Amino acid sequence: MGDQKTKIMFICSTAPYGTIYEQEAIEAMIMFSSYEQDISVAFIGDGVFSLKKGQDPSLLNIKNFTQTYLVIKDDFEVSHLYVEKESLKERGLDESDLITEVEVLDRNVLRQKMDEMKALLPF
Repeated sequence: MGDQKTKIMFICSTAPYGTIYEQEAIEAMIMFSSYEQDISVAFIGDGVFSLKKGQDPSLLNIKNFTQTYLVIKDDFEVSHLYVEKESLKERGLDESDLITEVEVLDRNVLRQKMDEMKALLPF
């Protein structure tokens, strides 16, 4: 077992504003990455809005967390960012609407990826 990393997937399924889920998910991703785990993040449902370009939540007096995903991907060694293709389409979005490159997977393929994980952490 030695050097084998635990495969963990964060599942972001809620809209980025109106709750503290996104902030808590980001904090947990950073914490888990410090333990050198194999971390993936899946954006499904309204969670796909977390990666949408052009957000300005300043009118809500809320910090814009979107840019954090650019840092998390590289600086905190998150292995994969996945977006569910059907969730994008259902919300009138496509890959060009997102702030960073992600792996867009159809629902069945994403479920298979989830099955490979040791732990799924929903937010």
